[in-house]
Amino acid sequence: MRPLRYSINVTLDGCVHHEAGVAPDEELMQYWTAEMERADAVIYGRTTYEMMQSAWRRPASGAWPDWMSAWEIPFSEAIDRVPKHVVSSTLDAVDWNADLIRGDLAEAIRELKQQPGEGLSVGGVTLPLTLAELGLIDEYTFVVHPIIAGHGPRLLDGLSERTRLELIDRREFASGAVANRYRPAPVA
Repeated sequence: MRPLRYSINVTLDGCVHHEAGVAPDEELMQYWTAEMERADAVIYGRTTYEMMQSAWRRPASGAWPDWMSAWEIPFSEAIDRVPKHVVSSTLDAVDWNADLIRGDLAEAIRELKQQPGEGLSVGGVTLPLTLAELGLIDEYTFVVHPIIAGHGPRLLDGLSERTRLELIDRREFASGAVANRYRPAPVA
C-alpha cells in the first residue's frame, strides 16, 4: 500500500499560511524538489491546487517566467509532471495533469493508496485536517522555519483528537529551518 505523506512549511507558532514568510531558499527548494519527485501523485483541495497551478505550472509558451530563479526550475518541472488529484465540490473540471475526486473522500483516498507505487503526497491546510481526522495520513513532514508569524491559519487547527507521532527523521538547513518527519505512533 502506498503511504500518504503530508508535508508543509510551518512557522514556530504553527502558522501554515503561504504568506507567513516561509519562502524556501535554494537548499530548501532542493529538499522540496526531492519530496515532490518521490511522490507518485499529489492530492490537493481546490484552494491549494489553484495556488500551486498559478505559481508552478509551465506556461503555454514553454518558457519559465523571468521571476523564477534557475534553482526553482527543477521543482517546477517536478510538480508540473506529477499526476494530481483535486478534491473539490465546486470545480467542474481540472487540467494540469489532474483529475477530480468527488463523493466519498475516505473511499477515494483508500483506493489511491491501494494502487502500486512509492507514495502519495497531500498539501494544503483544510484537506489534510480532514484526512488526519479520517486516520489516512501515514507520514507527516513539518519544515519548521525560525519565524513567528503571529497570525494566520494554524497547522491542523481543529483536530478533534490528539495524535501521537514518533520522529523518524530530522534534517537541519543553513537557514535555521528544520525538517521533522513523523509517523503516527502505535497505539499502546
